[in-house]
Amino acid sequence: MVEYEYRVLSFGRDTRRGDIRRTLTEQAEYGHWELHRTRIYIGGVTRTWLRRRIIRARRAS
Repeated sequence: MVEYEYRVLSFGRDTRRGDIRRTLTEQAEYGHWELHRTRIYIGGVTRTWLRRRIIRARRAS
């Protein structure tokens, strides 16, 4: 079974799209996060959920 860890990023209504895109690109490239969900709420707040797989090392017997 695949397990994920999640990170939630929130951006205010005054944040430009280019800045949001740049932040998400950096998270994906350097942190190995993938986009899971994006919601834009009333008032203009954008909340984005990122996820990445949890890789567990197996114990040597």
